[in-house]
Amino acid sequence: MTKADIVNSISDKTGIDKTTILNTVEAFMASVKESLAKEENVYLRGFGSFILKKRAQKTARNISKNTTIIIPEHNIPAFKPAKTFMQEIK
Repeated sequence: MTKADIVNSISDKTGIDKTTILNTVEAFMASVKESLAKEENVYLRGFGSFILKKRAQKTARNISKNTTIIIPEHNIPAFKPAKTFMQEIK
């Protein structure tokens, strides 16, 4: 399902015009990105959580140059679904 599919689905269910819904969906995604950039998790009860996971520092190899590089510790975004969400999918 794409963003356009989500907008169309919400528009069909609510009767609100698609441009308003598109702006709302984009504002929601921007808010989630801003929160994660500030290292704040986003919790949506009954749906799930957008969280940051910390990846430890590791050593990697550049095969073409035959050298090793160190990849520093960094955060990656992740989604953790709520228990009720998972029960509805099963």
